[in-house]
Amino acid sequence: MTRLTLAIDAMGGDFGPCVTVPAAMQALASDSHLHLLLVGDPDKITSLLATADSALRARLQIIPAESVIASDAKPSQAIRASRGSSMRIALEQVKAGRADACISAGNTGVLMGLAKILLQPLEGIKRPALMTVLPNQLKGKTVVLDLGANVESDSAMLVQFAIMGAVMAEEILEIANPRVALLNIGQEETKGLTAIREAAAALRDSAEVNYIGYLEGDDLLTGKTDVLVCDGFIGNVTLKTMEGVVRMFLSLLKSQGEGKKKAWWLRLLGRWIQKRLAKNFGHLNPDQYNGACLLGLCGTVIKSHGAANQRAFTVAIKQAEQAVRRQVPERIAARLQAVLPKSD
Repeated sequence: MTRLTLAIDAMGGDFGPCVTVPAAMQALASDSHLHLLLVGDPDKITSLLATADSALRARLQIIPAESVIASDAKPSQAIRASRGSSMRIALEQVKAGRADACISAGNTGVLMGLAKILLQPLEGIKRPALMTVLPNQLKGKTVVLDLGANVESDSAMLVQFAIMGAVMAEEILEIANPRVALLNIGQEETKGLTAIREAAAALRDSAEVNYIGYLEGDDLLTGKTDVLVCDGFIGNVTLKTMEGVVRMFLSLLKSQGEGKKKAWWLRLLGRWIQKRLAKNFGHLNPDQYNGACLLGLCGTVIKSHGAANQRAFTVAIKQAEQAVRRQVPERIAARLQAVLPKSD
């Protein structure tokens, strides 16, 4: 693929254009084949492009939007009143074929609902799922889903999440025959909610999925599995808890040794320890894996964290580029066709 066009909801998230516009310019600078459609308030977006490189600016188009969907809006009401909003117009660019993918840091529930209406789920998919790729302590990566698109999930949905996660591990991480596990409160087969136990039984019987059993929350970053499956409530809480702990740890590294006078050799030793720890644990920084892909749609949609900074939002744009170039929706559709009739 030579030319790639992405639509960005420039107004979404906690910081809106202050983050999305600089991130867009950074993404354009790193990929000469990339073109972007920035959807939002033209005045606000243009003011942030005053010093932009003209060559980069030529690959960017501003699409006007009349309104912004609030981050705390109730999904059902916001979806009904979404016409003219930056999020909806960005998704409409994908539906109309003017863009290959959409990126938004806006309201997750509304993004999920609008994406289902405008882009439609793949055949056989009950509900799309939010997926991200997390680094693990083995210096590898783990696909984790669902991260908040579905608060409650039945066994059939969990099986579908497992299939979609396995495709992502194969296509994005290039892992042959990826291991798939269900997140549970214990590793014994008798533990967990009914939906989890029923999903486990279905996955054990599936020849298309390399199911390895249950894993607990403390295995999230161990690398024991390539795909970890759970419902959106558990996944969202797990992810944000992990991100909070990692951010606190990294901030402690930066502030270590401040406020007290120490001997020169202690200061030198402290700096050496900080560098070693930063080298070993810096890859866990949440900014480096921002961007959750909404899997199971006839199109590519990336949900960025609402509080993402410029660096993190640029990573979300890169996620969209990769998903489009790897033809993720098409590959998931092909796998579902082969697997779901058997698992059903």
